[in-house]
Amino acid sequence: MLAAGDLDRRITLQAQTTERTKLNESVEVWSDVREVWASFEPLSDAEQRRALEVGAAMTARFRIRWAVEVRDLNPKWRVKFEGLTFDIVGVKEIGRREGLEISAITRTDRQP
Repeated sequence: MLAAGDLDRRITLQAQTTERTKLNESVEVWSDVREVWASFEPLSDAEQRRALEVGAAMTARFRIRWAVEVRDLNPKWRVKFEGLTFDIVGVKEIGRREGLEISAITRTDRQP
């Protein structure tokens, strides 16, 4: 069960959508789907060295309440949290439409 006290962080769920420019060209943009309360659990920090490039990544788990607006949540979406952008790598249902568990990863060395 997802207790209200455990959902103490605000996250924004985003999906990629297509918009038209003034020249009627299609452009892919990230659009906010919904801002929700979530729990946040960092799972690991990793630093990798590849071809003289140092990269830092963090994996995390978010848990949110199930809602109609997020029923299509999948790895094509992303999570914005505390100035970081997390790519979703997995989504699992908690109970029967009680909540969703989101596994995500971010590159902390490439954030704005």
